[in-house]
Order: sequence, then structure tokens, then C-alpha cells
Amino acid sequence: MALLAALAQPTRLEIFRLLMRYRPHGLAAGDIGRLLAVAHNTLSTHLGALEQVGLLISRREGRHVIFAAQASRANALLAFLSDACCTERPVECENMAAAIPARREFVVSDRPLRVLVVCTGNSARSIMAEAVLNREGLGRILAFSAGSRPQEAPHPLALGLLDDLGYDIAAMRSKSWDEFLGSDAPELDLVITVCDDAAEGDCPAFSGVPMRVHWGLDDPAAVSGPQAARRAAFLQSYRDSTARVTAFVNLPFEQMRLAELEPVLKAIGRMDGATDRSLERAA
Repeated sequence: MALLAALAQPTRLEIFRLLMRYRPHGLAAGDIGRLLAVAHNTLSTHLGALEQVGLLISRREGRHVIFAAQASRANALLAFLSDACCTERPVECENMAAAIPARREFVVSDRPLRVLVVCTGNSARSIMAEAVLNREGLGRILAFSAGSRPQEAPHPLALGLLDDLGYDIAAMRSKSWDEFLGSDAPELDLVITVCDDAAEGDCPAFSGVPMRVHWGLDDPAAVSGPQAARRAAFLQSYRDSTARVTAFVNLPFEQMRLAELEPVLKAIGRMDGATDRSLERAA
């Protein structure tokens, strides 16, 4: 079957899963490459293969080529192809128009959702998650990060990866969660812990925060050995973070009650890459 053959390649599968989260409007090719950390030439080949079998459609919009998932072509496969399966909304999937709606644009919000991402050192996982949340939130989210025992500065491999992918790293710094406990601290709506130790240790009760969830990921900074192996660990951690963030930012969270949103965010934490300890906590 052509669909299965196309999706048997891991990068193509991740492209399709990503675009399913961004349905129906899709993403520019450059944003797909940034979120999956895939080189342009490699990405073009995979996008072409997916478009050839009808899983994607594309349209030029100014300087951008927008790609969108054709969910109707893979409806029978969605149960295991997509983290955000549309089988609960079959009519919406079946009636999806062939034309791609306009790209999402940045919106100015008087009250964006304020999110604090917490780990131990605030040098890798939480720094990368903060960067992606702020960029993909498109004005709907304002993200911060902090650590229980912050390093002197973000890890060079984290900063290098983000810089290579086009993120603004000029203001990124490692900082203590104490900065978010004082009377002058920004008001928070959500705390996400990405480190098992921070989640299970003495993570403080941030005043007024109605919700806290755990997205446990392995620490790429703990990987030793050759530089290539260490870079690969940071790359995988970035991809695991972007998978969670892209699932989160495409939720209609402004219209969701806390009782509806919290279990969805916890389910996002169980996506591929979750630590064994975090899965045990969620059981």
C-alpha cells in the first residue's frame, strides 16, 4: 500500500504527525524543518514523497510553500499515525476541503497563557521548551523557564542547536525558580516540569497557579562520550519537546475548562520520549 510505504520512513511519519497537529491550515516548509530539525534538502525529498501519495497538499503563499495534511487519505491509519487522532470528529475529517486555509499568524493577546517550564539545571530541556513555546504560541502563550539548581548558563549544545534552527537566543539564561516566587513575579497559569527530579523533589507551590503537569524527558546534558553522540541526544530532546509543544499549542485552550485541559496536557506528557519514571507517575 502506497500510504504505508510512504510512512514507513521515520522522518516522513514524523512530518505527517506534525502536520496532523496543525490541520487544517498546515505549516510552511521552513517551519516543518525547524520543528523537526531536518535539513532543507532532506525535507524536500520527504515532502515530495508524501505529496505524491496524496497525504499532503501544498500551496505557495508569498515566499512560503505551505504544506497541509490530507487526513481523509489516511483516516483508517490515524489510530497509530497521529497523537491527536481525529476519529472523535469523523465528519470534520471527511469534509476537509482540498484548499489550504491561510497560515496562522501571530496575534497580540492582552492576556496570553503564562507558562513556566521547570527542570533542575535550566540549561537544556526547559530552555528548549521555552523557546519553542514562545515561537509556536504565536502570541497566545508567554513562556518562561527556571531550575531548582540552575547552571551558570544554558548548555552550549542547546544554545547552538536553537541558534542553528533560527531561534533568538540573545536573552536566554539559566535562572532559579526563586525568581517566580516573589511578590513581583509574573502571574502564572501553568507549570510544566520536564525533569523527574524537579517533579518529585521540592518543587514549590507557585502562588495562584491553578495547574501543574509533568512532561518528563531524559536530560541530554547527562549524555557523555563523543561529540556526535552528545549532539544527537540534544537533537532528540529538542524533537521530543517540539512534539509536545505542537500538540499543546494547537489545542483550543482558551475555550477549555481546567477539568478538560488538565487530562489532555497529562496525556501529551506520555508521548514518545517520556521517561519511565514519568510514565509510572501517570499510571
